Amino acid sequence: MNKNKTILVAGGDLRQVYTAQILAKENKVYTLGFDKSLLPSDKIKPIESPIMLEERVDFLILPLPVSTDGITLNTPFFKYSIPVESLPGMIKDGGIVFGGKFSEKIKDVFASKGIETIDYFEREELSVLNAIPTAEGAVQIAMEELPCTIFGQNVLVTGMGRISKVLVRILTALGAKTTVAARKYSDLAWAEIYGCRGVHISRLDESLGEYDIIFNTVPALLFDEKRLKKLKKSCLAIDLASKPGGFDLDAASANGVKTIWALSLPGKVAPVTSGEIIAHTILNILNERGEDNG
Repeated sequence: MNKNKTILVAGGDLRQVYTAQILAKENKVYTLGFDKSLLPSDKIKPIESPIMLEERVDFLILPLPVSTDGITLNTPFFKYSIPVESLPGMIKDGGIVFGGKFSEKIKDVFASKGIETIDYFEREELSVLNAIPTAEGAVQIAMEELPCTIFGQNVLVTGMGRISKVLVRILTALGAKTTVAARKYSDLAWAEIYGCRGVHISRLDESLGEYDIIFNTVPALLFDEKRLKKLKKSCLAIDLASKPGGFDLDAASANGVKTIWALSLPGKVAPVTSGEIIAHTILNILNERGEDNG
């Protein structure tokens, strides 16, 4: 990306703060939706409302997710609401809006003004790199919740996607007896290569009673009441999947199985790294569009 662009980073959690910090090294960066005390650099210029912006910006960077209600910006560290409809006027002609998990309604707010939106959450490099803090955060939760070591525990990981591939490497390095349950036989082959036992998802019920920890990465209801009844009462279940998740939480509670739905771990356990990932993903997109670094 050419240097000395004007950028507004608006809303979000600590990930966006560190995204702003990276981009402020070579660009003029404003922030909206954060208390000034959270900003790590004097080069970042905070504003408290859209009308306080001194100039229109080249790029607007919105959080992940952009909005939780489809109307206002996602601003967990700000005392005021910021309507999404107040944002298009802050962008130069030909400017671009970046964000994570745009809804169609939010996209339409910008499209109606002729402004392009790009969803950085759809980028493969972001998904791959985000798997690292997600997996590390999941293991951290298990260590905090269990009265024993990970070493020697029987652990089940459902699914063999990006997060699982990082997770099983950590678990096997810690000495866990790790099993991967998946639908694709190619995934089961990868599980064996990673030093794990592979079980086809159709045969999952046969071994449920032996696990001490379950990490789910599949966004589908795998663990209904029937399967939950087969688990040890001492089993710890950690769900890393997006909605609808993999566990029937009410049934888990009724059957005494402690279940933690651990969403958005990158922003919670590693906001600095996660902010860097977002910033570099945006820079990659701009470079691919023909921008240079000179």
